[in-house]
Amino acid sequence: MLGIIGGSGVYELSDIADAVEKKTVETEYGSVEVSILNIESKKVAFISRHLEGHKIPPHMINYKANIQALKNLGVTQIISTSAVGSINLDMAPGSFVLVNNFLDFTVLRDKTFFDDEVHHLDMSEPYCPRLREIICSCMDDKESIFDNGTYICTEGPRFETPAEIKMFQLFEGDVVGMTGLPEVVFAREKEMCYQTICLVTNFGTSISENILTHDEVAEMMDVKKDVLLTLLHKVILKLDDNFDCFCLHALDY
Repeated sequence: MLGIIGGSGVYELSDIADAVEKKTVETEYGSVEVSILNIESKKVAFISRHLEGHKIPPHMINYKANIQALKNLGVTQIISTSAVGSINLDMAPGSFVLVNNFLDFTVLRDKTFFDDEVHHLDMSEPYCPRLREIICSCMDDKESIFDNGTYICTEGPRFETPAEIKMFQLFEGDVVGMTGLPEVVFAREKEMCYQTICLVTNFGTSISENILTHDEVAEMMDVKKDVLLTLLHKVILKLDDNFDCFCLHALDY
C-alpha cells in the first residue's frame, strides 16, 4: 500500500479519490487519524500532518506515531508534501523540489525508534531514488521541477533569522522547512521507501523582500494545489505495489 503524508495546504485528498474511509490507528506512540482512499485501482493511506485547519505546529507533530501507523497498515512506500522556503535563487516560488539530501537542525525531537538496540543506518541515499525518478517522470512541466536538492530542517515554529539563512547557504542548502525531520529517518528505520515533494512557497528571510508570514505560504499552496494533486494522482496510478528497493532492506546493512 502507498502512504501519503500531506503537509501545509494538503489536508485531504478527496478530490482525487473515489471513496474515503476514515479510521483511527492505534500505535504504541499514540493514535493517528488515517483516511483510507480508493483511487481507481489503488488503495492509499493518507495522513494530514497538521490536521485540517493547520492545528498542529511542526515541533508538536507526532512523527513517530504517524510512521508507525502507516507501517501497521502495510504501507511500504511514502510520498510526503512540504511547503518550503528557498535559499537557492534558482528555485523560485512556485517550483517543486524533489530533495535528495538533508541537514538536520532540529533540537528537541525524538530522532529514532532504536532507543534500546543499536542500529547505525546508512544515509548515503536518505530519500528513495526510485520514487524520486517516478515522481519526476509524472510532472508535466519539467522546467518547474528540480530532481535534487538539500533540505534544511529547523525546529520552528518561528521562521529563520538572516544569519541562519546565510549559514544555511554556506552549507549549500537549497530549501528550508520545519517538518522533514525526523520523518524521513523514521521511514528508513521502518524499511519504507520515502520521498518528499517540496513546493517552494517563498524565498527565505532576508532573500525575500517581504516579512515572512504563513499567509504567504497558504496563498502559494492554493495557487499550486491543483498541480500538486494532479501530480500525486499520476504518481499513485504509476506506482506498482510489487517492487523491490534497497529501502526495504535498510536494516540488513
